[in-house]
Amino acid sequence: MIELNEEIKQDKQVKSKQRVTDHGEVFTNQREVNAMLDLVKHETERIDSRFLEPACGNGNFLAEVLNRKLNVVEHKYSHSQIEWERHAVLAVCNVYGVDILEDNAEECRKRLFKIFKERYNALFADKCKHEVLRSVNFLLHRNILWGDALDFTNPQTKQPIIFSEWSAVNGTMLKRRDYMFKFLVQKTHQFSFFNDEGEANAIDEPVKDFPLIHFMKLGDEDTAN
Repeated sequence: MIELNEEIKQDKQVKSKQRVTDHGEVFTNQREVNAMLDLVKHETERIDSRFLEPACGNGNFLAEVLNRKLNVVEHKYSHSQIEWERHAVLAVCNVYGVDILEDNAEECRKRLFKIFKERYNALFADKCKHEVLRSVNFLLHRNILWGDALDFTNPQTKQPIIFSEWSAVNGTMLKRRDYMFKFLVQKTHQFSFFNDEGEANAIDEPVKDFPLIHFMKLGDEDTAN
């Protein structure tokens, strides 16, 4: 089992006094991260349990969540590369974050990608597939977003934050549905419980529904949106 906690321990809790003044930015240290995640330990060890960090910073919580999920994937599936790949990608599917500072969101994406790539390479070395890494990179750009979790919008464009829900179907396929973050938090996004035909609306209606796609084809030219 590979433990990758050292890189988290080395992180500073404060990047600068100015950022603390302007944004109240103080990162949670590793001891508190582990203590809080241990309160829901069984969930952190479920590959398909979803975690959303609404003020993710550079990823202290999400890095540990991903490591714990990948520990389970390695324990159960390292005997088969394709099974490890499928379940490891699913682990990434279920890690979400928002941060009000754009550089934090980007740093978090890079950090999570580095964790995945290092663990993938440690197990399979020159057998690692470009398609798997491309899919993980795509997922992280859909799941770790620059946004304000208080007003549910991008700070620059003021467009609503939209997250993608990923569900495994038939083993190697993924189903993507996009939802407004505001709806996910408030559990409502409509003025009426009935549509124009007088039929009951589904309160979990997605913004966009995508066709099934193979987990190694995320982010190729046809699915880059």
